[in-house]
Amino acid sequence: MEKSWYKFYPEGIPYEIDISTTTSIFQILEQSESNYSSSIAVIDGENSLSYSELKKTSEYLASALYKRGFKKGDRLALMLSNSLEYIVTFFAVHRLGGTIVQVNPMYQTHELDKILKDSEANWFIGYKEDEIKLDNIGLTEELVKFFVDSDGEKSFIALIDEKGLNLPKLNINPQEDIAVLQYTGGTTGVPKGVILTHYNIVANINQISSFGKLIFKNGSNTFLGIAPMFHAMGMTNLVLNLSMGGTFIALKRFESKTVIELIRKHRPTLFTGSPTMYIALLNYPDLREDDFHSLKLCVSGAAPMPLEIIKKFRKVTNALMIEGYGQSEVTTSSHRNPMPGMMKVGSIGIPITNTDAKIVDIDFGETEVPIGESGELIIKGPQVMKGYWKSTEETEKTIRNGWLYTGDIATRDEDGYFYIVGRKKEMIIASGYNIYPMEVEEVLYEHPLVNEACVFGIPDTYRGETVKAILVMNGTVSEEEIKNWCAERLAKYKVPRIIEFRDEIPKTSVGKVLRHKLVEEELSRLQIEK
Repeated sequence: MEKSWYKFYPEGIPYEIDISTTTSIFQILEQSESNYSSSIAVIDGENSLSYSELKKTSEYLASALYKRGFKKGDRLALMLSNSLEYIVTFFAVHRLGGTIVQVNPMYQTHELDKILKDSEANWFIGYKEDEIKLDNIGLTEELVKFFVDSDGEKSFIALIDEKGLNLPKLNINPQEDIAVLQYTGGTTGVPKGVILTHYNIVANINQISSFGKLIFKNGSNTFLGIAPMFHAMGMTNLVLNLSMGGTFIALKRFESKTVIELIRKHRPTLFTGSPTMYIALLNYPDLREDDFHSLKLCVSGAAPMPLEIIKKFRKVTNALMIEGYGQSEVTTSSHRNPMPGMMKVGSIGIPITNTDAKIVDIDFGETEVPIGESGELIIKGPQVMKGYWKSTEETEKTIRNGWLYTGDIATRDEDGYFYIVGRKKEMIIASGYNIYPMEVEEVLYEHPLVNEACVFGIPDTYRGETVKAILVMNGTVSEEEIKNWCAERLAKYKVPRIIEFRDEIPKTSVGKVLRHKLVEEELSRLQIEK
């Protein structure tokens, strides 16, 4: 059926493409190695690997794991920053038909415990400093562990140095076999593993490359890989770039100075990041007039981009700058502003190739609402996850008749451009990271002096949102003590930056915390201060 947004597809961009149901993630690397063997695939600091070297190194690691008993269907928890080691491991595990369990390297024991036990991971690759976290969880015996900065039998490098190539036949069913478990809060805020198959990931990179084929040129892209690969967006950026024979620059963490130095050295053509990253780069004190001139496309995701930042960035770069939308449950992308084409500031754009979307009533999710009215955004396409790991009930709530219920409140205009206006779920997005109030509240409730806790996000001009906690105590404690308590148990970005102590927290007659009332109070206060 003809969709209203089709007329805004750039000429030559198809509405639908055929997507292979037989191609696995490792086969993407094989295809690129065949076409771009000697081209540089990955750069990590002073180190780099050609496509031929990346494939061979991944096979060396796969062979070493296979020798130690790794078999199809095994789950490997990968707790690394953007690096050659992450990329080699990612493809090695997929060569063997295993599943990557994505783990944020900033996670502390409390967070790591939940993911490892829920995923039932039986292999682990991370940093040596993470070993004590595993010991504290009590998973020392259950996990086969290797560390990138270790010596001896636990050394990641030693595995590769074996240079074995004893491998089983590649045996993947792309539509059924789980490639990645990507943990997210779903619609409830309770962390769950999003099941992404090989087909989901292959489909989404084909959709993105088809939708942007007037910008993307095979064999000539240089992608600055700032978005963390333990996040769905960063992981998909990696596979997308390698599928097109480009060079991927892996950056362990975002630091303005390092990013600017990499841009000056390697002159990347593509960049994807959160608004926070763009703001930091624009405020870099030693910014040169031509620093961003090599960029052809800049994509903003994870949170809405302030209009003023878009205007400022356009002044210093020749790049096309667009906003898009996605979430782990749609692999990474479902909407983008056309590349090139009409971009509507503040809009997440239009559904990409092979994607349908509509806005339905919030209460029941059954009736499509009129143009201009708000409702829940639902999405259908080959990139929609297989479901939630070990959570049939939540899967059935979230995927109905093939439609993914995103939990995001949106509107659509007469042209078919979509706009996010709110969230059904209570997720906080700070500096591009998803934070679920319930998870922070659980840690606060573990404190012996906390009687009640309510966590929510408030607007922040730099981070998009910042975390605030309102507490009712049964004793005296300082804000700093509460922050330190959280910092020992949560990743830094989840720690509340603002603590407020109260005698009581507003509730309904049946005792349910009125979180939305606290948010409204905060917004009113901020408005008055303006």
